[in-house]
Amino acid sequence: MTHNWRLSHKRNVLADRACIIGEIRRFFNEGGYLEVETPLRIPAPAPESHIDPLPSASWFLHPSPELCMKRLLAAGYGRIFQICHCWRAGERGRLHLPEFTMLEWYRTDTGYYGLMDDCEALIRSVGDVIGLKERLVSRGREISLQGPWEKITVSEAFNRYTPYTMAEALQRDLFDEIMVRDIEPRLGITGPVFIHDYPAARGALARLKPDDPSVSERFELYIDGVELANAFTELTDAAEQRSRFLHEQETRLSLGKTVYPMPEKFLEELSHMPPAAGIALGLDRLIMILLRASSIDEVVAFTPEEL
Repeated sequence: MTHNWRLSHKRNVLADRACIIGEIRRFFNEGGYLEVETPLRIPAPAPESHIDPLPSASWFLHPSPELCMKRLLAAGYGRIFQICHCWRAGERGRLHLPEFTMLEWYRTDTGYYGLMDDCEALIRSVGDVIGLKERLVSRGREISLQGPWEKITVSEAFNRYTPYTMAEALQRDLFDEIMVRDIEPRLGITGPVFIHDYPAARGALARLKPDDPSVSERFELYIDGVELANAFTELTDAAEQRSRFLHEQETRLSLGKTVYPMPEKFLEELSHMPPAAGIALGLDRLIMILLRASSIDEVVAFTPEEL
C-alpha cells in the first residue's frame, strides 16, 4: 500500500485548523451573527485594478464574497459572516494561493474602529482555544496578543519608517513600492498592529473620513509583517462607488488587463445599504501564524501542485 506521507503528516495541523474554524463559528454565532453562503460563481466582480479573478465560462469565480454580502445588508441583514473559498489569478507564494479561504463579516452598528475591536477579541479567543495564552511565536520571535493592540495611521508609518511623507510618496508614484518594501515588513513584530486611514486613492470601497476626505476609513491588520485583514467603513454612495469603479476599469485598460463588466445589481442596491463596516480576513494566513508555520502550504490539505 502506498501512503501519501506528506498528507498523512498534516493530520495534527488539519485538526488544529478545524478547531480554529469551529471557534470562529462559535464566536460569531454567540455574537448574534448569521452565517450566510453566497454564490462562488458571479457575473461581475468588483473591478479592482490589482485583483484578477479567475474566469468560469462567461462568469467569474469570486475573489471575495463582498458584493453579495453587501446586498444582504441592503436587504436588511444586520450582522452576517461567511467562511468560503475565493480565487485570484496569478497569486502563488509563501503567503499566497490561487484558491484560498476567506473569513468575511459585516455589521450595521459600527464603523471601522468597531471592527478593530472585533479582530482583537476574535484572535485572542481563537488563540485561547489552541493554548496560546495571549502570546505566539512566529519565525523565532515572541509576539504578545495582549491588548490594546497598536494603532498607527498610514501617514505616521511613512514618517516613522521612511524618509518620505505619505503625500510625497503618492506624488512620486512610490506609495505601493514603499509600503511593500519598507513599511509592511516592520508591522506587528512585537504585537499585532492596525494601520489605518489610507489615502483616498487607496480607499477602494471605503468611505472617506468626513473630517478629512483626503483619507479613507480603511485599516489593515498585521502580525509579524504579514497582512491578515483588510477592513472598511463601507461606502454607501452608489454614484461615488460607480465613479470609483469606472476609474478602476480605466486603470485596468491602461495596464492591458481584462476590463470586467460593471456589477450593476450591486450598484442598484447600494443606496439601500445602511451605514456599516465590513472586513475580509485571510483565514489560511491567520492559521499559519497561529500554528507557527513558515508557509501557507503547511496549513492546507492540498496545494495546487499536489493536485
